[in-house]
Amino acid sequence: MILLKNRKIVVLAYSGGLDTSAIIPWIKEHYSLDVIAFVANIGQSKSDLFGIEEKAIQSGAKKCYVIDLREKFIKNYILPVLSTGALYEGNYLLGTAMARPIIAKEQIKLALKIQARAICHGATGKGNDQVRFETAYAALCPELKVISPWREWKFSSREDLIKYLHQKNIPTTATIKKIYSRDENIWHISTEGGILENPWNQASKDCWVWTTDPLNAPNIEEYVNISFKEGYPISVNHNKLNVLEILQLLNKIGSKHGVGRIDIVENRLIGMKSRGCYETPGGTILMKAMRAIEELVLDRNSFQWREQLALYMSNLVYNGLWFSPMRKSIQNAASIFFKMLTGTVVLKLYKGNITVIQKKSDNSLYSEEFATFGKDSVYNHQDAQGFINLFSLSSKIRYLNNKK
Repeated sequence: MILLKNRKIVVLAYSGGLDTSAIIPWIKEHYSLDVIAFVANIGQSKSDLFGIEEKAIQSGAKKCYVIDLREKFIKNYILPVLSTGALYEGNYLLGTAMARPIIAKEQIKLALKIQARAICHGATGKGNDQVRFETAYAALCPELKVISPWREWKFSSREDLIKYLHQKNIPTTATIKKIYSRDENIWHISTEGGILENPWNQASKDCWVWTTDPLNAPNIEEYVNISFKEGYPISVNHNKLNVLEILQLLNKIGSKHGVGRIDIVENRLIGMKSRGCYETPGGTILMKAMRAIEELVLDRNSFQWREQLALYMSNLVYNGLWFSPMRKSIQNAASIFFKMLTGTVVLKLYKGNITVIQKKSDNSLYSEEFATFGKDSVYNHQDAQGFINLFSLSSKIRYLNNKK
């Protein structure tokens, strides 16, 4: 650390993929800065992380830091968003959008620690991530210079980057035939580009990485028992696990049964539409289980308000406004409901489908005694008459006015 104090340093959010591999030599050429690669371990595959430090050094980085942020990512980012029920445009579980703020925050923390002059990301000039990264930078440390190569360099495509890396003798697994842009973490994996750029093209097998094709999933259903305490999942199939272990296990189970696949066209923040194949097996299971407990414990007004919070949260997170007072306000509001989610849910997984078949909670507002169609001693049917008279009064008055 001491040796780096007086150097001209830029900290790069490094993934080891095509874009960031090309950025390292490009920055050295055009900025004459020492590149420090920062790798956020937020649950990407072991193959992506294996040898990544050596790969960064081979690409020209002065040093590479790999920091394990998986539990922090789940506890401080995923679960708060999950507590609101946020789904962007009704489908997307925000896997990439949630990951950017934690990467940016930890990247800045490292940059300040080693007294770097600048920070850099590999997001393209067409995507959402450039906004997410740079909005986070602006909120946390606007004094640092931001380098965004995709808005500066002469390259116009990933094909150009592949040629550039070949010229520099820097290895890459990307090819002209299979140019997909992928983002992976403990929550999801996304696939964009390639044949998916034409929405009339059906997604091929190459577009799905984690999950089994539902057609090839087991012909026997599997039952999953999940228990929650104040919103946090605490056990799966009666085995107590930490949140990281739970998500890893649910990813494995869900992937086996083809759960959590979506193929969508979404509205990007900058105005264009894009298509992506997203796989969120464990997250889809957790979302389904949490909403099942909500059905038991939230009254009608609370449920409707939580739905509003979900809509606001999904847009804020998608648009990169994690470090805003509004996000904190929404999260605080949703935490009231989150703490009520104590209970157990049993789900049936079968060929891409999830069905909730059992649910219970000590906080449940459901009363069999009141809801029964059989004989009961707690509900007076005649009470409904007065309620209906008052509830329909405005309709009655409107009718009488129209009749005049």
